[in-house]
Amino acid sequence: MRLKTFKGGIHPNDSKELTKNVPVVPHIPTETIIIPMRQHIGAPCEPVVQIGDEVLMGQKIGDSEAFVSAPVHSSVSGTVVDIKMYPHPGGGESKCVVIQNDFNDTLYPDIKPWNLDVSSKNIKNFVANIQSKEIVDKVREAGIVGMGGAAFPLHVKLTPPKDNPIDTVILNGAECEPYLTSDHRAMLENPLQIVIGSLLIKKAVGASRIVIAIENNKPDAIKVLQEVSSDFEEVEIGILKTKYPQGSEKQIINAVTGRQVPSGGLPSAVGVLVSNVDTASSVAKAVVMNLPLIERNVTVSGDAVMNPSNFKVRTGVTFASLFEAAGGFKVEPKKIIMGGPMMGIPQVTLNVPVIKGVSGVLAFSEPETFGKEEGICIKCGKCVDACPMRLMPNALSMFAENSDVEKLKKYHVLDCMECGSCSFICPQRRFMVQHIKKAKALVKNS
Repeated sequence: MRLKTFKGGIHPNDSKELTKNVPVVPHIPTETIIIPMRQHIGAPCEPVVQIGDEVLMGQKIGDSEAFVSAPVHSSVSGTVVDIKMYPHPGGGESKCVVIQNDFNDTLYPDIKPWNLDVSSKNIKNFVANIQSKEIVDKVREAGIVGMGGAAFPLHVKLTPPKDNPIDTVILNGAECEPYLTSDHRAMLENPLQIVIGSLLIKKAVGASRIVIAIENNKPDAIKVLQEVSSDFEEVEIGILKTKYPQGSEKQIINAVTGRQVPSGGLPSAVGVLVSNVDTASSVAKAVVMNLPLIERNVTVSGDAVMNPSNFKVRTGVTFASLFEAAGGFKVEPKKIIMGGPMMGIPQVTLNVPVIKGVSGVLAFSEPETFGKEEGICIKCGKCVDACPMRLMPNALSMFAENSDVEKLKKYHVLDCMECGSCSFICPQRRFMVQHIKKAKALVKNS
């Protein structure tokens, strides 16, 4: 069988053996919980609680009237002890609600136990009888955002423009970033919730087809989801070639459907909605249980970590507590990253809180993170072959160094998704992503 893939890409060592066979275990929440009001793309929330308020687990504590936004909820029960600016793992600071955990985990009354009979017949009836608007409303109220890293509010995706109808829902189970295995474990441990979530997403947008796309380095997840989805004729499992950045939205659309999202366009322009597998699981829990997004799978790994692990983590606990739960460090780390090593965000402190988009936190020793100094382009063209967006990173890098805004526009610098394939493959170790980041700022400010 021919594996689905896209043109370009690279093949880094995936280093997933550290945690791929490690089951997800609960991370015990800490005494102080720090909930940022900025956990998604779009308008940040404003607190709807005050210092001194008693809050329940799953209670809304922040919201916004903006369409592109998503409410945030308390991940524990306890007392609001402060509202202040606090370092954010995405950079800079964010207004945060600080909660003193009472360790009772008293649930907000609207949240109910999972009461859905999971026979295929009953699941089909449940999905058939629920209204699309109810799904969208519950997704919005639960504060669900993309959990693959982008953290785009899902209710926005579930209301596409009327002139761009959605016919295909792709659940992204590629997890192509090295080290990360949180999605892999979700597919193994919660496959039925993922399928139910996919059916609800399909119902919400009126699609006819669901493809759960998984790279072929996860044969156990492929087998499990094939078995669990076998009674649902609209669900198929798309097996992808293991390659980075296979999980990027435009690349997975091209691999699965053959369609190409136009420059500057959204997936809805080609009739596709892409969502992460763990996001789909959260949709199922939001619709069935009214459970908001207050916890998620997080991989804690890297060569500096004593016991690489997968945890079920509440939002608002610190990165420091995750590494402590993983046994601490074997050696003093030289670099801490939120997300994967290719596109993740380096951290300057461990005292930042877990947010909805954190799929992993990695700690590396010096050999894994520091290379030789930047060299001079030798025009080998390897970066052009590797670029999944079919750009010319070598040229863009040079235009950036010369601040040539017109050439940067002409060569579509804004289409670059900063995946790092060009820098990875470059024999001269040129810092092309950094140059292109500078270039994008030049173009946007011109």
